Amino acid sequence: MRLSLRKAAKPNTIEHRLHRQLGLRDLVLTQVLCVVGSSWVGVAAGLGRAQTLTWIAAMLVFYLPMAASVIVLNREMPLEGGLYVWAHKAFGDLIGFLTAWNIWFYGISVTAAILYAIPTEISYLIGPSAAWLPENHLASCAVVTATIAAITIAALRGLALSKWIHNVGGVSMLVVFAALILLPLWAITRHAPIHWAPIAFQLPPANLRSLALFGQMIFGALCGLEYIAILAGESMQPAESIAQSVWISSPIICAMFILGTSSVVAFAKPGHIDFIAPIPQTVRIALGNTGIGNIFAIAAILLLQFRLIGAASYIFTGVTRLPLAAGWDNLVPAWFTRLHPRWRTPSNSILCTSALVFVLVVLANIGVHAQEAFQVLSNASLTHYELAYLAMFAVPLAGVAALRKSLPLWLKWTSVIGFFATLFSLLISAYPFVDVVNARAYATKILGTTICSNLIAILFYNLRHSSPVITVKPMSEEQKLKL
Repeated sequence: MRLSLRKAAKPNTIEHRLHRQLGLRDLVLTQVLCVVGSSWVGVAAGLGRAQTLTWIAAMLVFYLPMAASVIVLNREMPLEGGLYVWAHKAFGDLIGFLTAWNIWFYGISVTAAILYAIPTEISYLIGPSAAWLPENHLASCAVVTATIAAITIAALRGLALSKWIHNVGGVSMLVVFAALILLPLWAITRHAPIHWAPIAFQLPPANLRSLALFGQMIFGALCGLEYIAILAGESMQPAESIAQSVWISSPIICAMFILGTSSVVAFAKPGHIDFIAPIPQTVRIALGNTGIGNIFAIAAILLLQFRLIGAASYIFTGVTRLPLAAGWDNLVPAWFTRLHPRWRTPSNSILCTSALVFVLVVLANIGVHAQEAFQVLSNASLTHYELAYLAMFAVPLAGVAALRKSLPLWLKWTSVIGFFATLFSLLISAYPFVDVVNARAYATKILGTTICSNLIAILFYNLRHSSPVITVKPMSEEQKLKL
């Protein structure tokens, strides 16, 4: 049975026409780029010295089950589309389509959230004179629009160009976190009054806010290992190299989160942590706004800009491949499957996604402050991604019998743990841990957006499948390549 499944999972002739650009180095750097978000060390720092135990708990109940699922499922089905393909083969058209929809919505909204953080990061880069920038909607939109245009052009050109943007972002993140982790040591040598504990085993307060932060850390901070599998058809030897990238990147990612958070806790005052840009805030506190410290601070914040642009480009690239893969299965119009004649990229999907990202940034900006807009974008995207992860963890538990029998028994147990951890994160995601204009309206935006978007997806699916069936001759290989 395993051999037959592997044979069925081999990329089709259309997928072979995609350019395979991603090697192991690219995959490892993009894993770091995608999983390690700069804002999450700020979220975790909200727990103070309880962050270490909270990180470890989150990694045990979610990160390890996620890594196990990615390694095993990708080896069984190393196909362009990643998690969408796994859910489609396990549960059929409707669940497969909804999984693709939720990842697609996540990718669009989280790209918008990442881009929305750039004006805040730039304000730290320039200094106090630019403190007005994040709250100036016109200036912020101008910065974000220019970045969207650049990312779109790179995506149209393909991974031959985009992967270098991603790699630069990944390297920048590694350098920034190395500097962040070393900052307390530098401060101690200068006899600065800080209280630094790189590993502190303190229990978090037993309240709803701690649970909300833990829920954010479980999923929001640690998800993303499977995202590279969306580009399996553009990776070299995806069954082996994607698994290797998980093994190599995972210990690095876990150390970055725990040690990086300890540095934020050492410098930032409780209750005054910037959840959008905690690293620039920490760097400025530690190094100041003048002299050599200012130069180092500017360099670190500039590297974070490279990371933000790289992450936005990477997630944007992945999300444009989902309509392509779903189009191959006739779940969305063939218009999304048409490839650029020279660069072999899904140009229609890329342009459509670019327009939607821009619209989402504008809508999120209406009537709220920067911190709340950022959290609405982040949490609305994460609830959709959580639904997709529930489908991933359900594959070994409720997928088709042939697929379940091909998977190891231990994967079922790790999937149960991962499923309930994801479900907890989903349920707690509507609780705001930053000051918002209206807490009830905030929760309504988060949950209402998720429910409405999935109802729209189901309506679209039903309308498309209720249309009269037209019998056509199968396409020749030449006709397929013209799409």
